[in-house]
Amino acid sequence: MRKNFDITGMSCSACSARIENVVGRLPGVRSVAVSLLRNTMSVDFDEAALSQEGIISAVTGAGYGAYAEGTAPVKNAADETRAMKKRLIASFVLLAALMYFSMGHMLSFPMPTENALVLGLIQLALTAPILVINRKYFIGGFKALFKLSPNMDSLVALGATASVGYSVYAMIRIFMGQGHFLHELYFEGAAMIVTLISLGKFFEARSKRHTGDAIEKLIGLTPKMATILKDGKEIQVPTGQVEVGDTLVVRGGESIPVDGVVIEGSGSVDESAITGESIPVFKTAGDSLTGATVAAGGYFRLRAEKVGNDTTLSQIIRLVEEAGSSKAPISKLADRVSGVFVPIVISISIVTFIIWMLAGAGVGQALTFAIAVLVISCPCALGLATPTAIMVATGKGAENGILIKSAEALETLKSVETAVLDKTGTVTLGRPAVTDIVMDEKDLPFVAAAESLSGHPLSLAITEYAKSQNLSLPEATDFQSLEGLGISALVDGETVLAGNKKMMEKYNIDISAYTDAAEKASARGGTPLFFARSGRAVGCIAVADPIKEDSKEAVEELKSMGLRVVMLTGDNLRTAEAIAKNAAINEVIAEVLPADKEEKIRSLQNRGKVAMVGDGINDAPAMTRADVGIAIGSGTDIAIEAADIVLMKSSLQDAAGAVKLSRATIRNIKQNLFWAFFYNVIGIPIAAGALYPAFHVSLSPMLAAAAMSFSSVFVVTNALRLRRFQIARH
Repeated sequence: MRKNFDITGMSCSACSARIENVVGRLPGVRSVAVSLLRNTMSVDFDEAALSQEGIISAVTGAGYGAYAEGTAPVKNAADETRAMKKRLIASFVLLAALMYFSMGHMLSFPMPTENALVLGLIQLALTAPILVINRKYFIGGFKALFKLSPNMDSLVALGATASVGYSVYAMIRIFMGQGHFLHELYFEGAAMIVTLISLGKFFEARSKRHTGDAIEKLIGLTPKMATILKDGKEIQVPTGQVEVGDTLVVRGGESIPVDGVVIEGSGSVDESAITGESIPVFKTAGDSLTGATVAAGGYFRLRAEKVGNDTTLSQIIRLVEEAGSSKAPISKLADRVSGVFVPIVISISIVTFIIWMLAGAGVGQALTFAIAVLVISCPCALGLATPTAIMVATGKGAENGILIKSAEALETLKSVETAVLDKTGTVTLGRPAVTDIVMDEKDLPFVAAAESLSGHPLSLAITEYAKSQNLSLPEATDFQSLEGLGISALVDGETVLAGNKKMMEKYNIDISAYTDAAEKASARGGTPLFFARSGRAVGCIAVADPIKEDSKEAVEELKSMGLRVVMLTGDNLRTAEAIAKNAAINEVIAEVLPADKEEKIRSLQNRGKVAMVGDGINDAPAMTRADVGIAIGSGTDIAIEAADIVLMKSSLQDAAGAVKLSRATIRNIKQNLFWAFFYNVIGIPIAAGALYPAFHVSLSPMLAAAAMSFSSVFVVTNALRLRRFQIARH
């Protein structure tokens, strides 16, 4: 089973890597993913081998807090930000005074006393409250260090403690009459380090809040109250109290609270929040309504079908949250580095101190270099590089009706070389209509009666045509659907067969009288269906499914991005080629049974990664086999289950948009990872004093703290640029 947990006490990717390592070693754990961005953990484990309490205990033993999802004693994000701001203001006020007393005598500022010991005591008195205000770095840092799992807080705590420790030693020397040690006090360094780190964390927290804006917008779409009809009276109740089967009333301008079916009334519904389609859709009795959409006009009574966590909107929110918390393969390198990064940095800091001492530098200077190494090397930027971009991208996709189920799918899509498109409902409208009939009028009612028992789009087209001709249909029974071939039924005691050429061959039906008409219909893009009564061919009906308005533009866009576009269909070759030509598709694989589509995808994968775009139901095996399965549909449960990506607007252009979003996201992640690695590769040697012998260039711990904070803010801010990404629609 899979359980989600809230995690407390994490400060960097070394923390998340440590927790994943500890929990991953537990018996019965199949997979574990920790999100530093959301402070959550998802664990798939065997209940027979491990309990939820056992997982919590393991995390606690590693030095962090773990709680069942939704039970962690954490503050509201806005309250926490306000509290952080107050601590920051207090720290800066005290720091300003501290800087005056520590640096003022060098700048000839007036001092209340010239006594070195008194000045030292004043600096200590101003430093102590700053350290107390920011004590979480010391509590968390040393706790993690003692458990042999040092993190970012450990680096800050060690650096600040070393500064204070040496400064206290210098004060003792001052007390012993050596006043020149006043210049060896580093209290302001310790205070500046924790204050600047807190400043960076504050900006980082504010930026990270924006990464979840899309989810917040989605959550805010559901109306707080709903109007239900009870005993003939309209009653206002909280939306959360609506139950399946309740009758609800929705008027023009109101949001629809839950998913349901119209039982009375009609009007237009704005579904843009869910599908991205800006044009309102007319709904009447029998039509389905989706929660969080808006009644643009009219009046509805609807029966609640899905409520609470089962609504389409709730599924979308859950998908976006899960995708934002999931990890892309590209993040594995950062995770591996983060897991060993902090111990390596501590070792480098110690070696730096020893080398400078052996080189003849004073203790103060050697300590300054060692502390700078500790402070500049925070792995926060590494940990934030991937999840921030993933969360912004999945949220941006959801805003545009593109649901991305995992970070892995988002990354894989970027590398896809072949886009395989199903025909019906993907390239075409999926609403076929009769275009040609070669059949005696007396046979048509029998044919239509058999087709009326099938829900296939082609059958529905023939049934609709029969209705338009006001035909009286005889009774049909013993219906059978022959996959990939057609249907059979018993109509007035006669066996009626309806299907493609293969079906007629299977039953040895001579259709030579109708092949010319069938070929002409195929050349025009229609699908010819043959019919037989009691073993005798009686005619041919051609049904055409026009391509969608944007299909050709979408295909051209996919091709312009370097993708090979293939249409895969069970339809006959001539019909498929005619439709492909109209849609600018150069390659067609036709007359493929649903069961064989998966094998065709496997074959195409020999030439590179494949994305399969289909309706998410009969194409499910093929989409599962493909590297990325993309469902074009209204976001049904089956589509969401089968596909890696769901296009709520049912527009093929959104498939091209998803590829563009994937490429933009991975490019953004690579930029973030490059910055995070480059920053440390360049920053650590400079902090260690590599440039000092030749150029007398050094990096004080204060500047190192500022640089470290900036690196994390830079990564989050860069990820937020994805919010400006536009899904082009024509």
